[in-house]
Amino acid sequence: MGVRLLVLAVLAVALMVVDARFDLLKPARKQASLVLMDAYWITDLPGRLWEGVASQFGSRTELVAENEKLKTENLLLQGRMQKLAALTEQNVRLRELLNSSALVNEKVEVAELIGMDPNPFTHRIIINKGERDGVVLGQPVLDARGLMGQVVELMPYTSRVLLLTDTTHSIPVQVNRNGLRAIASGTGNPERLELRHVADTADIKEGDLLVSSGLGQRFPAGYPVATVKEVIHDSGQPFAIVRAVPTAALNRSRYLLLVFSDSRTAEERANDAAQAQELLDAHGGGPMLPASVPKPLIMPATPSTATATPAAEAAAPAATPARPAASKPPAAAPAAAKPPAASKPPAKPPATTGGRE
Repeated sequence: MGVRLLVLAVLAVALMVVDARFDLLKPARKQASLVLMDAYWITDLPGRLWEGVASQFGSRTELVAENEKLKTENLLLQGRMQKLAALTEQNVRLRELLNSSALVNEKVEVAELIGMDPNPFTHRIIINKGERDGVVLGQPVLDARGLMGQVVELMPYTSRVLLLTDTTHSIPVQVNRNGLRAIASGTGNPERLELRHVADTADIKEGDLLVSSGLGQRFPAGYPVATVKEVIHDSGQPFAIVRAVPTAALNRSRYLLLVFSDSRTAEERANDAAQAQELLDAHGGGPMLPASVPKPLIMPATPSTATATPAAEAAAPAATPARPAASKPPAAAPAAAKPPAASKPPAKPPATTGGRE
């Protein structure tokens, strides 16, 4: 028994050495793997059958609870979507009332990050969109989470973007909770922004979301910028120390969005709005003119005026109000309606007026 064990051990060691040094046993290993594969499948069959039965015959109460939860979430999401649609339409109507041509949904284009500035003291990246693609200086750049920066250098096929956290960059923001305005400046740390000159008594606290205010006419309003992480109040200082974390993944985002906002100045937008209003008035006033013409034709009630020409009808109403003013007795007015009497009153006024002249 011991000899057999020793022989088998020596044989096993020899096979391992041959398998490690030479390729003689590769065909045998392939055939063995085919045989063992069936064995593995058979041994794993009970576990797979049990998992299949458990998934098919799950607890009914769990399925009902999950179904109710999904229905509730779906209802809430539909309500939010309807509210968002209503707010969007209301915003459009208000902008139309203000003759503003600002866009509600800006046009965007996808860009890809292809390089970074090697200077450790500047936070700049390079994207694969340039002047040939319509990119302009100062154009906002954002990712799926929030604003990242703006274009500061243009090349034909690439552009250089200055990130929010650069020490030379600042952006006007406001607290989404109460509308408090401030200036967020870069600190050189890719995960920190600071709010400058915030009063010590200002209503700002940890967790507040900072969004772009649009006051600088460079970044569109309403995009997330950062989240307040720390607020330090010092009774001896007039301003509080406010630190925030950018919402955008400045060090991890690969695909970015270039925002194409309305590049016209305020004066150009006002002129365009005035021209559009003039065109609207012109189109709206056109159909109103024919509606005012038939009014004199409807005023006469006599059938004789209906058969008369438009020129005679226009002359007759003009003469009738003038004759009562020239003649003193009121009886002259009905006489003017008849053709024979209409020639006598004109003869009298020339005699009186001629004497006065």
